[in-house]
Amino acid sequence: MMSCREQDPQCYEHWREEQELIVPALDLSTHPGHLARRLQQAHTLLWTTIVSEDVTSPQFAVLNTLVGEDGLDQRTVGERVGLDRSTIAEVVRRLAARGLLDKVRDARDGRRAVLRLTGEGTALHRRLSGRTARMNQIFLAPLSPQERSTFLELLQRVSDAAEELRDPAARPPDEPAP
Repeated sequence: MMSCREQDPQCYEHWREEQELIVPALDLSTHPGHLARRLQQAHTLLWTTIVSEDVTSPQFAVLNTLVGEDGLDQRTVGERVGLDRSTIAEVVRRLAARGLLDKVRDARDGRRAVLRLTGEGTALHRRLSGRTARMNQIFLAPLSPQERSTFLELLQRVSDAAEELRDPAARPPDEPAP
């Protein structure tokens, strides 16, 4: 049987040109988005196994923020934990429906609603805090203490830069985009 090349030199040239257009497989171990997704999958597995099947990590972040500073408005809590407006609204709605926080009028400014943890919300935070610490130990176990510190510092830096990409209005006017 004759090959395409032997039958028709133009056919072979066309085949060769097509082969040059084929992009080889990428090494996804060098793609931060791919690695972030894998980390998120591992975090979700550890969270539901060790911390809670009922309270999500973003819900815990809201409880944790309010333990540190009760009486913040929803927008401020969302900014502190890195949740957009629609996501923080849904998280607050779910936590309030479970009786873990209340949305009340600010005593100093009746136009403003603030979030307050209930006793049940505070107790749940207390129970989950130890589990969260254990989960983080397991999650970071492959790293030395120095590597953990560096890893968290770098994650924070990339996370902060990602926040600026999401909200360019938050960047000072004289600061260029990353």
